[in-house]
Amino acid sequence: MPLDIPSPEVAYGPISPMLLVFGAALLGVLVEAFAPAAKRRVLQIVVSALGLVGALVATALLAGTEELVFNDAIAVDGPTLFLQGTLAVLGLAGVFLLSEQSLDSSGGAVVSKAAVLPGSREDVALAEDTRIQTEVYPLALFSLGGMMLFPASNNLILMFIALEVLSLPLYLMAGLARRRRLLSQEAAVKYFLLGAFASAFFLYGVALLYGYAGSVDLGDVFDATGTAQSNEALLFVGLAMLAVGLLFKVGAVPFQAWTPDVYQGAPTPVTALMAACTKIAAFGALLRVLYVGFGRTEWDWRPMLWAVAILTMVIGAVLAVTQTDVKRMLAYSSVAHTGFILIGVIALSPDGLSGTLFYLLAYGFTTMASFAVVTLVRDASGEATHLAQWAGLGRKSPLVAGTFAFFLFALAGIPLTSGFMAKFAVFSAGVDEGATALVVVGVVTSAVTAFFYARVVVLMFFTDAPADGGPTVAVPSGFTAATIALGLAVTVVLGVLPQPVLDLAERASQFAS
Repeated sequence: MPLDIPSPEVAYGPISPMLLVFGAALLGVLVEAFAPAAKRRVLQIVVSALGLVGALVATALLAGTEELVFNDAIAVDGPTLFLQGTLAVLGLAGVFLLSEQSLDSSGGAVVSKAAVLPGSREDVALAEDTRIQTEVYPLALFSLGGMMLFPASNNLILMFIALEVLSLPLYLMAGLARRRRLLSQEAAVKYFLLGAFASAFFLYGVALLYGYAGSVDLGDVFDATGTAQSNEALLFVGLAMLAVGLLFKVGAVPFQAWTPDVYQGAPTPVTALMAACTKIAAFGALLRVLYVGFGRTEWDWRPMLWAVAILTMVIGAVLAVTQTDVKRMLAYSSVAHTGFILIGVIALSPDGLSGTLFYLLAYGFTTMASFAVVTLVRDASGEATHLAQWAGLGRKSPLVAGTFAFFLFALAGIPLTSGFMAKFAVFSAGVDEGATALVVVGVVTSAVTAFFYARVVVLMFFTDAPADGGPTVAVPSGFTAATIALGLAVTVVLGVLPQPVLDLAERASQFAS
């Protein structure tokens, strides 16, 4: 008897943002294969920028769309389009950071030959080579395409494919640092091994959920949870394993161990792209899974997420206080922010969803710009990331130190910054849905995070510079300057005039089903 397998209904229009990004990535591969070496960098920048700007325009044109396409495997709705538009803009800022070459006399942050053995003669010579590994551009675009597909996936198999598409390029890019090659390659290996482990949990969870519901579509899983099933263990164990893969990507405790090592070892532009964009995509996928697939079982998974959120906020805030490297400090800061965002996820309400979307947008721009500022402070060995080297920076370069201090205030949630409005949005949603105790923990840990942010500000403005004068502050090109200016503008506007974006997030807070 022949199998009755329906043909997928092809609808290219609703998925055009992703198609444009993947198309630009494929065109970038062709540039690497056929373009002269001297012209590749410029061509890659142009192709990447056009692809991401096109994706942003396509996302804007799709505003208000709410439908399931390709046999209900892809959901094009408010949360998907909101996050895809955010990813397109942040992806463009990430490409600008990757394109920066004026900060280092030997070129950009990316090495020209990634496979060279660290410490070898060739490796030493490559440190002064002005060429870069231009394959990083299509890798970044493939990863961004996977990030756009991740929160749009209404089918768990497709979600797993998106997870791998966004992850594999990042594993490679984490090992491409021009300086500190051994640390960079160690970061790439750690990220790959732990990421593969988390992906295996995710895939096994998908298998168990298929055994429970007979389908991997989130809508079918939701329908199955409303019926009398003989083996509820498949449902809850499957959800737990699915959560491992998703919580690993957002950097929640106890799956955060990779975060400080990878953030520190990866090239800082790659760290910025990873810190801002991966978290947005992963939270988008987590929201879709919990809201669309497991909305009926909230009383079963909420206690688990409560524990994860509390541990994430506390451990992230406490360990950030002990850090002496600015990139590791920002890594643990991102862990704490993951806990804050989880409050909006746990709320499981339209206000919680819109607050989470707003938080992800605000956090993404502030984080991207913060790492862009980190690339400006340099010594003879490259970036000066040890906090002791930042002493007296406010006297040497008040503009750079002041800009970084403003971003730290935003991350701390000081009023009139985007961080304050973002925390207010998710905390108020949490209180409305009965998670007041969780919000109290969030407020206390926010005070702890404010301490280590303030410590850096005091170090920059009220501490004497090292005896040798300390590091220099490089003058960036238009690429890095544009990224910092964009982050600064968004952080100020969302803090002073947040209502239009809050309204946009509210209108986007409805999943297609």
